[in-house]
Parts: sequence; structure tokens; C-alpha cells
Amino acid sequence: MLIILFCNFDPFGLLTFLENLIMMRKHLKKSWAYLVVLSGLLLLSSQGINEEEISADEKVLVYKYEIKEQIAPAIWRITKKSFEEATNLGADLIIIHMNTYGGLLDAADSIRTMILNSSIPVFVFIDNNAASAGALIAIACDRIYMRPGGSIGAATVVDQTGQPVPDKYQSFMRSTMRATAEAHGRDTIIQDNDTIIRWHRDPKIAEAMVDPSVYIEGIIDTGKVLTFTTEEAIQNGYCEGQANNIKEVLQFAGIENYEIREYTFSATDRIIGFLLNPIVSGLLIMVIVGGIYFELQSPGIGFPLAAAVIAAILYFAPLYLEGLAQNWELIIFIIGLILIALEIFAIPGFGVAGVLGILLVIIGLTLAMVDNVVFDFDFSFAFAEIIRAFFIVITSMFLAFLLSLYIGKKLFTAQAFGNLALRKDLKTDDGFLGVESKPRELVGKTGIADSVLRPSGKVMIDDEIYDAKSEFGFINKGEKVKVIRYETSQIYVVKVEDEEARE
Repeated sequence: MLIILFCNFDPFGLLTFLENLIMMRKHLKKSWAYLVVLSGLLLLSSQGINEEEISADEKVLVYKYEIKEQIAPAIWRITKKSFEEATNLGADLIIIHMNTYGGLLDAADSIRTMILNSSIPVFVFIDNNAASAGALIAIACDRIYMRPGGSIGAATVVDQTGQPVPDKYQSFMRSTMRATAEAHGRDTIIQDNDTIIRWHRDPKIAEAMVDPSVYIEGIIDTGKVLTFTTEEAIQNGYCEGQANNIKEVLQFAGIENYEIREYTFSATDRIIGFLLNPIVSGLLIMVIVGGIYFELQSPGIGFPLAAAVIAAILYFAPLYLEGLAQNWELIIFIIGLILIALEIFAIPGFGVAGVLGILLVIIGLTLAMVDNVVFDFDFSFAFAEIIRAFFIVITSMFLAFLLSLYIGKKLFTAQAFGNLALRKDLKTDDGFLGVESKPRELVGKTGIADSVLRPSGKVMIDDEIYDAKSEFGFINKGEKVKVIRYETSQIYVVKVEDEEARE
């Protein structure tokens, strides 16, 4: 039985166990020593079986996907899809092919949590760089392999200008890096009556990749953020081996007979990545504003409104799928549009509803671009992110308004598109009739009431009958009247006696 158990041993675990056993033999009775030996052999045997499952002679199914861009919600979504597909395929091993300078902390934390909770072993091949958030993800993996000349570390949290963010972020990153390193376990060694804890990956080293104040003798001085080269990572337990490609990674792990399945980017992935570009988001906002403007300038409901709706969908859909836009942000945007529509079509003038609608539209568009995790930390950093998104939205809306005015002027005055809007000049030569101006000339003239004015009726002036309205009280038929004013196509008259009395 012992021969069978030894065949499955992890050699590194065996050496550690024997070392501990030698140090304890003076302090243990013989019977207890046998029990310790048997327990240790069983434990190491079970660990060896897990390694054997990966390096067995039967074909090993390896699932590979890449992290070769900024770590963002798109990479988190790809990671989820990759792990689901690997599980459905019954993969024996997942390999992450990494080359990244970092990215968003919340996305990286979600990825590292999925790796730590994975029932499938996860290896990472660092093809040059695993910086910042990339280092956090790499440390979470069961094994790390690096290309010659590669690097891992420099995990200080910075803003978009490269400046370190407030300590709330740094504290969270320090604890996350420590916890990730601690998750890989430790060995307890008794040496000269002293108990020594040896971590598989030293948590203090992980913390030094974030905090420049951490000092580790022989590794890093204070005032510097730790970054390991490939050789340094191997020496300090943060890399299991050096490799040039995935094939060498598998050879180093003792896997000879394998089949690789690889995640392939779908058309949806590429479209979402394209639409999340800030420049594209700005252009979509311009289409939304321009579509609404042209819809108001043209009769009925047609293409401009359809363009605005499609642009709004293309703007919000990828943000929603990537977890940036929330339901309440979409609701704010829609309520804003409803208020603007009510102000234009139902409420005379332009007042509170219209202004509030514009503000809600701007707020909805702005907050949809900001990851809500920023509100969990420092307000100043969250405010900076909101200002950045607000600048994109306001600039896009302003440019859209200017372009709409310019294009509208050119479009509606062109002969080919002249019928899209009402003409400005309505000429009598083209068949248009104006309102008769003669009643305006009656102001100051006198006449006779041709009917009773109660207060409306008819008057005769210069032998012509006109509709009129009494300014004060009733006027009987036949009484002398005088036209005092003409407003809204209406003649206003008073009795001559009343007029003379007031004078």
C-alpha cells in the first residue's frame, strides 16, 4: 500500500513532510510517530492524485482564452463565458494567455474570485506583462508561468492620468492582494523547536506590489512598488516556471497528451467592444440629439425619430450588458424624454417640464457611462469620473445641436429636400393668401351699429358691414359707434356718446 501511495506523491510536499517528521521525531513517541506518518502519507497521496489527474497519459482537455487588453467589464464577461464553456466541455485545465497593463479594479476582482472558486485548475501564461489588475488575476491562478523578460506586479491603484488614487482604494487593493496570495495555503514547519509558517505565495510580497511603504529584506526597499522579473518571480514563489509559449507551459506541467479548445471572439463581442469606445458613444449621443431636432422640424413621425431611437439603443445596450448602466439610469433617461415630449406637444411654451426633461436626459446619459463601483470609495475620485462622462455628453450634445442647425439650413433650402419642412416665404404669386389688412385702417373711424352688440355684433362703416365687438357694455342697433382698436382680427368699438363723455 505504501508503494501505491508513494507513486502518487507530490515530491515537494513529500520533502516538506519528511523534513517536519525528522524535526519532530525527538518529541514523539513511537506509536504517535506511526500515526503521523500514516496521516501524512494519506494527505500527500490525495494531493498527488489531483496532480496526476492533470498529467495523466490519457488526453487532457485544455481550455484557453486570452486577456490581452485593458481589464474591463468586457473581459469579465468573456471570462464568465469561458469558464461556463470550459465546464460544459468537461475541461481538465483552463489556461489564461495574459499580456495586460491592468484595468478596472472591480472587473479584476470579479475575475480573481471566479478563478479562486473554480473547480477546474487554472494556469496563467504571462506573455510579457501582468501589471496592476493583471497581477491580481495572475496571483489567483493555481500556477503562474512567465515568458523570459516578463514582469508581474506594480499593482498600485491609479486614476486615468496615472496618479495614485486615495488610500481607500489602496487599502482595498492591499487586502485583496494579501487574501489572494493567502488563498493558496501555507506549510507549517517545526525547526529547532520553532514553528515556521511558509506560504506558497507570500502575502507580504503581494502587498508590496501595491504599497511602497512595505519593506521586505533582500527583496524590496521602502518607497518602491514591487515588480518581479521572471527570474525573481521564480525565486520568490510567484512563478512556477519559464516558458515561451503555451506548448512549453504544458510540457513544464508534465502534460504531453492534450487537446486545446480556445475561446473565439464572436461578432457580438466585437460589436460591444466597438460601441463602448468613448468616441463612438459621443457620436451616438449626437445622433440622438440630432434625430430629435430633425423630428421636431419635419411633419409627422419618420426617419429622424427612428434614428434617435436606434442610437439610444446602441448607446445603452452595451453599457447595460457590461454592467455599467443600471435600470434606474435607463428610467431617468426615459422619463427625461417623456417630459421633453410633453413640454413640446402638450404644454404651451417651454418651462419647468422641458428644463427638467433635458436635465434628466443628460443625467441618464452621463451616469450610464460611469461604473457604479466608484461610489463605494472616495467621493473625489467618483466625482472626477462623473465629470469626465459629463464632458463627453455635453460636448456631444453641443456639437449635435450646432451641426443640426447647419445641416437643417442646408437640407431644407435645397431643392431636392425642400418639401421636408414648411417654406419660410409664402408668396401670393405662389397662390398663398394673406390676411386682409383693411380692418386695421378703420381705427378712429365712426359708423352705425347694424345690429345689437351684446357685446359682439355688426357695424356699418363707410357703407360696409364688419363684425365688431363692444368694448364697454351693450350697444343698440342704430347707435353711433367709433372704432378704437383692432386686435386678433377683431374690431373693437364704443358708443360715440361714451367716448365723448370720457374725453
